Amino acid sequence: MFYWFLKWVALGPLLRAVFRPRVEGAQHVPAEGPAILASNHLSYADWLFMPLTLPRRVTFVAKAEYFTGTGIKGWLQKTFFSGSGQVPIDRSGADAAAGALLSAKRVLADGGLFGIYPEGTRSHDGKLYRGKTGVARLALETKVPVIPVAVVGTDVVAPPGKKFGSFTRPVVRFGKPLDFSRYDGMENDRYILRSITDEIMYEIMRLSGQEYVDMYATRAKEESKRVEKERVEKEAAAAADAKKAS
Repeated sequence: MFYWFLKWVALGPLLRAVFRPRVEGAQHVPAEGPAILASNHLSYADWLFMPLTLPRRVTFVAKAEYFTGTGIKGWLQKTFFSGSGQVPIDRSGADAAAGALLSAKRVLADGGLFGIYPEGTRSHDGKLYRGKTGVARLALETKVPVIPVAVVGTDVVAPPGKKFGSFTRPVVRFGKPLDFSRYDGMENDRYILRSITDEIMYEIMRLSGQEYVDMYATRAKEESKRVEKERVEKEAAAAADAKKAS
């Protein structure tokens, strides 16, 4: 109930009035029944704008720590994340990835919409990175359609590494549902999981217009940090040499 207050009475009207997000292809999202919404991930604002364009609740998984805090701060944090459509990762005897899968299955079994970012983390440079196969496993094990989603412009509103950016009208595009029933019973075949994931990422790329990089986003971030560190060290060394020469 708090979710609807947050979305339609408090936060929703404010975001719509200020940013006027545009939506395309909303008819591809079923009015009822389970579906997986697989989206690109440009900004922490993605999980606000994408659900805002739909009349149905979209559930994401979040760190369990957000739901276990104590005191007033803990209560406010738990209320906000619960109310905004997020559920804690179920880590009962499982790691984070398996725990997220368990939580997702519960949402879909109840007929809900589950939002997932196949890249696993935000893109640091606006490019679309290789998807992790958890989304494919989830689709096969639950026999639920996958709807590719592209959120565009949120990295302008809230750029990576910053709390605020500049104004733009975000666009949310929903693609046609992808049916993978032809792969029933093959959820343990890693080649099939990779093929399904790549098909999903291709559709997201087509909707978003992003440049695709066949590398995991986490590795790309590490490589970017390494290159930046080397650049800074070289500049510092050059400056020191110039100072000695003078």
